[in-house]
Amino acid sequence: MASAPANLPLFYNDLVPLNTRDHATWHARGVDKAPWLAHQHAVPLTVEEFPQAGRHFPIVFASGDNTVPLALMGLNEGTNVFVEDDGTVTPNIYLPAYARRYPFMLAKLQPTSEELSLCFDPTSGLIGEFEDGQALFDGEAPSATTTAALQFCEQFEQAGQRTQAFIEELKKHQLLMEGEVSIQRQEGGQPFVYRGFQMIDQEKLRNVRGDVLRGWAQSGLLPLIYAHMFSLELISAVFAMQVQQGKGPQPVAPVPAF
Repeated sequence: MASAPANLPLFYNDLVPLNTRDHATWHARGVDKAPWLAHQHAVPLTVEEFPQAGRHFPIVFASGDNTVPLALMGLNEGTNVFVEDDGTVTPNIYLPAYARRYPFMLAKLQPTSEELSLCFDPTSGLIGEFEDGQALFDGEAPSATTTAALQFCEQFEQAGQRTQAFIEELKKHQLLMEGEVSIQRQEGGQPFVYRGFQMIDQEKLRNVRGDVLRGWAQSGLLPLIYAHMFSLELISAVFAMQVQQGKGPQPVAPVPAF
């Protein structure tokens, strides 16, 4: 999982709680690039993002116990066909909320507490004791910038809970299966086979009871399932972009679990 310690989420090298005692005069810089995304091929998604993300990326599910939806921005470890090495993002591409919240996130300061505090990654270069950027505090009160970051992170946490409920429903009906995609090279020879992710088992989906499907249609779950399934058609397009950019094909690495 990137180069971060195992106990920290993807992208984050460190986490510090934001507070007036230590950060009263600190600022947050605006960004027009996302270097933390440059070499990341799989980015977590919330279910609410499926309709938008599915227009640009294949959506799959991480293997292992911690199953989360992932946007595939590349098919090989260290490859992102939508973000250049310096962090320049392809225009008009949907950027997952997980990446947009960086360097902020909500985290528990005490393992035994349910309370979440607004924290940030001090190694990001986006928040610090510099003069440019937006102030994090207005006296003792959070600034508009900090308030907006907190609200975004809160909304992300809520979306994460709905995403987990979606995953649990898929598991309840045993709809997830280990995925495999085979892509034939134009020049012929052995195809490239990609594994290490999960996807909806369409055969089992066809056998789900009608009353369950009606419930899913009414709750909005069924369109999300189809958004995932339709997005898989983009795997070939991402593969072609890797070849065009000279970033692949390469030896295949499995999609990481988060």
